[in-house]
Amino acid sequence: MSKVVFDIETIGADFDAMPDEAQKYILKTSEDEKKNESIKEKLGLWPLTGEIAAICLLNYDTNKGRVYFQVGDKKIEPLIENGIEYLAMGEKEILEKFWQEIRNYDQFITFNGRGFDCPYIMLRSGILKVRPSRNLMPYRYKDDEHIDLLDQLTFYGAFRRFSLDFYCRMFKLDAAKLEGMSGDKVQEYFKKGKYLEIARYCAMDVIATAELFERWVKYIRI
Repeated sequence: MSKVVFDIETIGADFDAMPDEAQKYILKTSEDEKKNESIKEKLGLWPLTGEIAAICLLNYDTNKGRVYFQVGDKKIEPLIENGIEYLAMGEKEILEKFWQEIRNYDQFITFNGRGFDCPYIMLRSGILKVRPSRNLMPYRYKDDEHIDLLDQLTFYGAFRRFSLDFYCRMFKLDAAKLEGMSGDKVQEYFKKGKYLEIARYCAMDVIATAELFERWVKYIRI
């Protein structure tokens, strides 16, 4: 059975560039300026106010993969590092490439993909008029097509949810991390034009997910 591991990184839209009515709607539950700023910082978490900055897909069997990522107005030539190919393009093309690739696999593996990545990808595809090639949200309790490791490691909510990084630390995995980088810095890095750093971070998360999946298969799954 062919397997692919994938992950996305997202960024928020420019709040000040939004129509006034959209700004008012987003902030309608806010009570003060501090809350306003908190909401603005979360725009990348919602597919109606955010975009996909990068998607990485890793073939679990060959350990080779691709990262499709946005670079703004910058030009970055394709490159390959440790079996991962990095390709710069716009968000719509990122989604088109994703759907072309994902249909070739029997099973896909994510970490919190059901709670974030998959619905985000599907809604962004709808907004940008990109036709999906398969359903990323099959029946939750049947893991023959989609294995969401956060579901599996919490036993569908029996235990507290932790971050991917925390699971990797507690399982003593060798998953590498980009120094000084974390998911909450993606927006900042994008504004600074550190597009390749975001792409590398996305790839590292996918590699970590693959390592965690291997541990789950060998020692937890029955």
